[in-house]
Amino acid sequence: MINSFDTAAFRAAMDEKKTLVVDFYADWCGPCRMLGPVMEDISEELSDKAQFVKINVDDNPDLAREYGIMSIPCVMVFKGGELAGKNLGFVPKAAMKEFIEKNI
Repeated sequence: MINSFDTAAFRAAMDEKKTLVVDFYADWCGPCRMLGPVMEDISEELSDKAQFVKINVDDNPDLAREYGIMSIPCVMVFKGGELAGKNLGFVPKAAMKEFIEKNI
């Protein structure tokens, strides 16, 4: 299960230095809707290695600005409070899982 985070929840998780896989998305975004089920599957498979969250860029524009998100979907992996990897756009499950495993 992927939890929806707002800015406060994201900052709290970052302060705890958790390993986060963050899916920045918007409800109106077609590729984001395609990526959603892929991320759900991966989150179930890798839930013991990272916390999976999604952040709506329309509801949290401050985070989108802070992390320079110009295109969505944008999946970012954070380790120890630092950005470890970034993937733009929709990719098939195997490619996304490989990207996440490499960065967590």
